Amino acid sequence: MSDTVDRLKRRERVVATADLPGVPSGTPGRVLQEVGLTWYRYFVAFDNGVELSSIDRSALRRPGDPVPS
Repeated sequence: MSDTVDRLKRRERVVATADLPGVPSGTPGRVLQEVGLTWYRYFVAFDNGVELSSIDRSALRRPGDPVPS
């Protein structure tokens, strides 16, 4: 595992980069909790009222980050 993993912090604003159960791609939210030792996953409360757990970092981006292609 690389030490340069771009981890998200608790309460940080994020945007879904992929369609998730009940959460369309592009929906903003807020990180509630980070879990994991070598594989970091996130609990996120999205603005549409859905809360999801075990979301991989690749399914989230910061609002100012470029949209992945």
